[in-house]
Amino acid sequence: MTFLPYGRQYIDQDDIDAVARALQADYLTTGPTVGEFERAFCAATGAPFAAACSNGTAALHLAALALGLGPGDVCVVPAVTFLATANCARYVGADVVFADVDPETGLMRPEDLEAAVARIPQIHPEGRFRAVLPVHLAGQTVALAPIAEIARRHDAFVIEDACHALGTEYETAEGGVQVGTCTHSDLACFSFHPVKTIALGEGGMVTSADPELQRKLARQRSHGMTRDPDAFVNTELAVDPAQAGVNPWYYEMQEIGFNYRLTDIQAALGISQLRKLDWFKAQRRALAARYDVALAPLAPVLRPIAKAPGCAPVLHLYEVLMDFTAIGRTRAQVVKALHAKGIGTQVHYIPVNRQPYYEDIYGRRALPGAESFYASCLSLPLFPAMQDGDVERVVQALQEVIA
Repeated sequence: MTFLPYGRQYIDQDDIDAVARALQADYLTTGPTVGEFERAFCAATGAPFAAACSNGTAALHLAALALGLGPGDVCVVPAVTFLATANCARYVGADVVFADVDPETGLMRPEDLEAAVARIPQIHPEGRFRAVLPVHLAGQTVALAPIAEIARRHDAFVIEDACHALGTEYETAEGGVQVGTCTHSDLACFSFHPVKTIALGEGGMVTSADPELQRKLARQRSHGMTRDPDAFVNTELAVDPAQAGVNPWYYEMQEIGFNYRLTDIQAALGISQLRKLDWFKAQRRALAARYDVALAPLAPVLRPIAKAPGCAPVLHLYEVLMDFTAIGRTRAQVVKALHAKGIGTQVHYIPVNRQPYYEDIYGRRALPGAESFYASCLSLPLFPAMQDGDVERVVQALQEVIA
């Protein structure tokens, strides 16, 4: 019996051919294919600008750098997310306050942000609220417009952790908005890990609507270097007096940066994957709808996470909430029993505030919504290559395990 993991990349012959062509091209890195991928990503998401980078964590770190976050700044992060969302604040020396989440969706609500901001003076008396990092968990969006309004009221930035949400749209009073346009944020960050909607092996992207932020992102992903003659400071080294022009080899590092570049090989794969984005979206939506129907008889002991209002998601994860007490089995027992039947699952996520690193710094604080969500969540297989009958096979295994 074929094992069904909770997520898996989809690679076809077009992708393989694209990578093979990239390997035969003149540039394997820092070549023209990266720019082509960025333009294709802007076309797919409606983003004004996009800066490709090496992975989703690098995207979050670059976002924090581009906005100038640092010591004395406080970032609000939902407790239910992957480690990188909080870690990017620590990379630049900023502090973190964890916000609670809706126990039915795992999403940070506007009231959760308000409560977290109110706690900042108690936890960081000298700190200033400078940024919030809402997470579009599983592909569903937070109520981004109200969250952005709260942030603006405090003169704080909004960095969307959109690593789960490529292709998702949400409704506002002004109409539909695609995740990545930065209509209600300063920057949006994406990941192209193999279980995400498009896969590059590793890869990330930061989108923005601000050309100056785009320039900062481009510099900081490549050691802080610039080759723009108009930006040069050290004209003594930059200019050849005899030629009255800029030396062709010249570059400057005016700020510290990192090697977070994406290769042309990965970019070629990304372009090919983006051509299938509409199909990926349709497949994920169809599979999620099939799960919704097939799982309905298992309520209330097992139910899908609640639907976020005003959101048309492309789900990266299909998460369910399970009443393990009513089932009479622990989550570990359920996970092992499903694995024995060829069904892979995962837990997204252990609340980050409960990680030893963060408890050592900030102590332990009860966040009941996050604790409730974590105690009952489980991610079921969801990926475009799932075959007819795979959803029913997963549901049948669940019925047998929790009967």
